[in-house]
Amino acid sequence: MNRFVLFYVFCCLLTVGAKAQSVAERLENLVHSSVLLKTSEAGIAVFDLTEGQYLYRYQSGKLSRPASTQKIITSVSALARLGTAYTFDTKLAYTGTVKNDTLNGDLYLVGGFDPLFMEEDMDSLVKAVSEAGIRAVRGRLMADVSFTDSVFWGPGWAWDDAPSSFQPYLSPLMLNRGCVKVTVSPARLGEHPSVKVTPKSPSYHVENRAVSADSRAGNLKITRDWMHNKNTIIVTGNCVSTVSEELSLVSSEDFFVQTFYSRLKEQGVVVQSVAYSLCPEEASQLYVLHRPMETVLKQTLKESDNLCAEALFHHLGFRETGASRAGFDEGKKAVRRFMQEEVGMLPSNFRIVDGSGLSPYNFVSPELLLAYLKYAYYHGEIFRPLYGALPIAGVDGSLRNRMKKGKAFRNVRAKTGAITGISTLAGYVKAANGHMLAFSIMNQNVLKLSEARSFQDKVCEILAN
Repeated sequence: MNRFVLFYVFCCLLTVGAKAQSVAERLENLVHSSVLLKTSEAGIAVFDLTEGQYLYRYQSGKLSRPASTQKIITSVSALARLGTAYTFDTKLAYTGTVKNDTLNGDLYLVGGFDPLFMEEDMDSLVKAVSEAGIRAVRGRLMADVSFTDSVFWGPGWAWDDAPSSFQPYLSPLMLNRGCVKVTVSPARLGEHPSVKVTPKSPSYHVENRAVSADSRAGNLKITRDWMHNKNTIIVTGNCVSTVSEELSLVSSEDFFVQTFYSRLKEQGVVVQSVAYSLCPEEASQLYVLHRPMETVLKQTLKESDNLCAEALFHHLGFRETGASRAGFDEGKKAVRRFMQEEVGMLPSNFRIVDGSGLSPYNFVSPELLLAYLKYAYYHGEIFRPLYGALPIAGVDGSLRNRMKKGKAFRNVRAKTGAITGISTLAGYVKAANGHMLAFSIMNQNVLKLSEARSFQDKVCEILAN
């Protein structure tokens, strides 16, 4: 009887071992049979969080460009150091006194790098001034943009991406993500189409050179005079149907301040002029708009929002380094400190230069991304908001159109990353045996990103099974 029990246990152990081994074998077969990897590189790391052991590693220590999976490093660091109660604040304050309906002093607009400040929030600022009984400002509207330094792009960001909405000009004062939406609709044959730009602001102007329903004019093009660093929106070509395009504007703070100034005038609040200056400590607070960490985190991960990631990065640097203002250097120092002190990885083995992964100067490894995923998992106060903000396969965010069937569907929660030649994916998946797995896949030197995404989806399906 004892021999039978021992034999049965032995067979069970062999079966478990074979199943565990089969995952590695299937991944190994996928790697070595992949046509994609004949001409490109990949690094893979898979860790069983339930068992506390690696399941598979393939070139997992090699450095790669992370693209937007860099946002995992930024998000985990920010959640740990700033906390879930942290807010991104935009403030109104004033000096002097309010008598009758007149402010005898200056009105201060203090930027706190809120990446999700939109038109309805601008309305809240204008309303706050009106509700304070202010109809005239004897002094000036003063904008305080001292929260960050003057560097508006990260190291290595592409200059020819200047008008693109995914690469706005960073500033402590960002309205509508520093971008405008341009909508062009056709008119009668040969006439100029209508052009609508929102939000309305005096900080830009439009040159409408397009025509309606005339193929001789060429393809419709909506751009900005970015070569001369100007906020001239130029529409050319043939318009046959309604088309919309989002464009970034030069100097996000000017866009914000000029729009606020204009909205105040529309509401009958008279302001003499606009200038930039530090808000004095003795200024009286008029209004504060708080943006919760949860909202910024969700936008960062679900929608792979570069602006939100850089806001996390800059606030992290400001809080952790004690600097007088936030910048890319401060964010980098804060991330490196957290990496060494908490994650247990040596910063000198990697390169972090921004928070979003836009820069090609970032170099990390699958093992480093996995280390952050592991750290988050074993710290519940970080894991809960992180896991909730990650895209869900086949459901939402940047994974809404991937893994829409099979065991990976609704199971994989992961951050995507994609820039020219690079596709990455890192996150969590629950295996069929109930174990939670963390994984990191980094494809490099890829001509067709769709092929890399297909490869990653196959890896996830193997893990889910």
